[in-house]
Parts: sequence; C-alpha cells; structure tokens
Amino acid sequence: MTTLDADKQLQLLIKFGGLVSREPRLDPLLELIADQVRAILNADRCTVFLIDLQTNELWSKIAQGLEHQEIRIPMGKGLAGITAVTGETINSVLAYGDSRFSADIDRVTGYRTRNALTVPLKNNKGEMLGVFQVLNKLDGGDFTGDDIGLLTLLGTVAANSLENARLYEDIRRTQLETIYRLAITAEYRDQQDTALHLKNISAVSCLIAIAMGLSADDCEDIRQASTLHDIGKVGLCDAILHKPGKLTPGEYEEMKKHTIYGAKILANTESRLLRVAYRLACAHHEKFDGSGYPNKLKGGEIPLEARIVAVADVFDALCMPRVYKPAWGPQRAYDYVMAESGKSFDPEVLAAFKAAFPKILKIYENMPVGGQAAV
Repeated sequence: MTTLDADKQLQLLIKFGGLVSREPRLDPLLELIADQVRAILNADRCTVFLIDLQTNELWSKIAQGLEHQEIRIPMGKGLAGITAVTGETINSVLAYGDSRFSADIDRVTGYRTRNALTVPLKNNKGEMLGVFQVLNKLDGGDFTGDDIGLLTLLGTVAANSLENARLYEDIRRTQLETIYRLAITAEYRDQQDTALHLKNISAVSCLIAIAMGLSADDCEDIRQASTLHDIGKVGLCDAILHKPGKLTPGEYEEMKKHTIYGAKILANTESRLLRVAYRLACAHHEKFDGSGYPNKLKGGEIPLEARIVAVADVFDALCMPRVYKPAWGPQRAYDYVMAESGKSFDPEVLAAFKAAFPKILKIYENMPVGGQAAV
C-alpha cells in the first residue's frame, strides 16, 4: 500500500469499521469519518460531502479548517461536485492547474490545496450518497492508485452507517416536530406568544445545562423536552388560564394540577426524550426548599432537568408580558431569580445561570419589554 504499511492500514480499517458502526448520530459520525479517513490516507484534510436532493447541492458540516461551519457546493461544480454528478473518481495531482478544480473554499479558509483525491460515496444499491474528498498528501507526494482503492473501500464501509444515521435524523426530526406541535397546543391555550416562549425556555435551559457541564446528549434532551413542561395545561379550563387577576385559592389549586395532568400524559413512555419531558412536567414547579408542588420535593429529590427548567421558565415568564403583568427587563428578572437561591432554585443551577447570563442576555436584547425599561 502507500505511506502506512499494510498491517497498520488494516488495523486502522478495522478500527474505522467498528467506530462508525457504533455512532447513530449524523454530525458526530461525519466528524468521526473525516478524522479517521484523514489519518488512514495520511492526508492533511478530509471532507465528507452528502447530497441534498431538495437543493441539488453537496453539503458538509464537517470541513476541517472551517470550524464546523456548514458549506454547500452546487452539484457539478468543482472536483466534489463533478464526482457527485458523474460518479467518477478524480485524482487531481496539481489542483490549481486542473480546470475542474474550484478554489472557492480555499478563498474562504485561506487554505492552499496542492492535490486532491475525490471518490463517490455510494450505498449497497449503487445510489449516490455523497463524496469523500481528501486534500494534500502529508508526505509531499501524490495520491496513488492504492489510495483510491483504500478510500473507495472506506466509503463502502461508511455508507451503511451514513444511511442509518440519516434515517435516525429523519425519525428524530419527525419526533421533535411532533413534540413541538404538541407543546404549542398546550401553550396556545395559555398565551399568544407561544412560539417565542417555547423558543426562549428551550434556549435558556440548554445554555444553563451546558454551563453545568452536562453531556451534549443531555443538553439536547433538555433543550427539546423543555418545550413540553406545561403540556398538562391542556386539561385546564380557559377561565383559569385567561383570568387577568389573581386566582382564588380554589382556582390556584386547580391550576397546580397541570403538573399532574402533564405527568399522566407523558407517563410510561419508552422514549428517552419523553422520559425527560415527563420529569419536567411533574417537577418544574417544585422548589428547592420543599415548598413547591405537586409533591413538595426538596433539593436533590427534584430531578436536575426540572431544577434547570424551573429557572428558565420563571426567568422567561418575568421577561414576557402577561394578562396579569407587563414584561420585566432581563436584568430585573435576573436579580429576582438570583435572590431565590436556596429557596425556589438550586444554588448550583443558579451559578450556571449566572455564568451563562451574557449569552442568555443576547436572546432578549431585541425583545420589547412591555412598558418596563430594560435595565
């Protein structure tokens, strides 16, 4: 074979197959493939392009040197675009002397492509999925016939995993859209700024979770599941939801039942995401000191996700106008929330909220404050 000896390349190939088969998520899979292919081919960079049939473009979020910015290339343009259309392998030994080469990405990144190897990425049916492209052989030489064979083999190994990952993404996207529309059903009965409210709580909850050092998967689950925290409001009557004044004790007790209704709606699910939503629906009104509802949970008895969303929910509610109050400015809402440390809210969650606040503040910079000065 080429620069790496045959045994070493075989080991890398076996490792490659094992790694890609275990990663169901598309973005991490693309990053994993790009890193592995670059190492196996002894190239400076690797890009995995996938075909977007709706726009007739190649796209990649994993283009080394672009800091994970998505790039798009029209089908038929440049080496990758030509390979995607024709299915041919292109080994360009002198990129800037090749009329098929497009320097657009080099101009964006400041990179200088010396040589490039581009092979089609096909599934078992021979259908085109995308393109592998490796750039600049690290030993200073050119890509060889052995490299072409190896990259083609890597594409064959990766294709099944990529198809599975795209299917997983489609299923998850459908699930998230269903969840979002279900959340809107509940929120729309309560207020008219539904989409903005859900968007804000989702974003703030995720930023807090990130600041707490939670895993990427946990942060994403909290971001998505947070939209369902008030799903139980579908069980409340309009007279309570839309009452402009203070609720009577009896009305308030009825309002508190939305946590119980939400728990019943989301109970006994097999979905990891909906299990998070279940915990949020049950416990987002529990208070750290045990004075909340419905179960008067205290401290660590309250699920962490609910402790996080409780902060985001109250903060956003204060920043948004309601039938019973004008909006508060973000700084005033922040001060109120921080003053509830150890009472309504977990001090550790509030420490993360404080750390994330500069980013959170950007969400609210351009929002109207309903007659209250944003201070």
